[in-house]
Amino acid sequence: MSMKIPGDGIWLLAAAAPREASAVLDAFGLNTPPELWVPVRLHDRFELVRTGVGKSNAAGAVASVIDASRYAGVLSVGIAGVLPGGGHRILDTVCASRSVFSDEGVGTPGGFINCAEMGFAPFDNGEMGIDHDPRVIEWLGSLCDAHATIACVSWCSGDDGCARGVVSRTGASVEAMEGASIALVAQRLGVLSGELRVISNTTGNRADQRWDLDGAMERLSTVLGRLASMGA
Repeated sequence: MSMKIPGDGIWLLAAAAPREASAVLDAFGLNTPPELWVPVRLHDRFELVRTGVGKSNAAGAVASVIDASRYAGVLSVGIAGVLPGGGHRILDTVCASRSVFSDEGVGTPGGFINCAEMGFAPFDNGEMGIDHDPRVIEWLGSLCDAHATIACVSWCSGDDGCARGVVSRTGASVEAMEGASIALVAQRLGVLSGELRVISNTTGNRADQRWDLDGAMERLSTVLGRLASMGA
């Protein structure tokens, strides 16, 4: 039985890096490399935009494309790193129950103070993150191995202390570089949001990290390929 796609409009799949965008195209049987910030039609219900890596690229690209009269929502899709104690294995697929900013704030001798604590919360809920709509979590969860909080970082954790800091600030088990930015744009423009990631690597001291980038890209294509067969 197919899972119903939430909403009535198009879903925009936002992929940051060229290989992530190529994995999305492969999932839908296409191979034309997309230009940055230019949407590509994949299916009656799906389009792709290659945003470029990082929060600014992701927010700008999605904001330039999304029209609430046409789009039901936007999904941040790609690879991610598992944080210490996260419990996910490399090649696991993870649906974000929550996407949260990790780095916005100020470092002090007493510890990190985030923007919400300073009175400048990015989201309307007064927090640094947002819980995704249960319909989206149910939909994406039917494709994934786990639900989790995914941290949106400006710098990836190539050091044990850095990785532990992301966990302590956000409670996340996974880190990537675009999800919360995309969710923030979606909230501002009145559409749904979600995040789906494949674990490509461990985090922490870079010399000790384990990676399977090729396998993660193949897994991403396989999982996203199931979207087209879902009920509208």
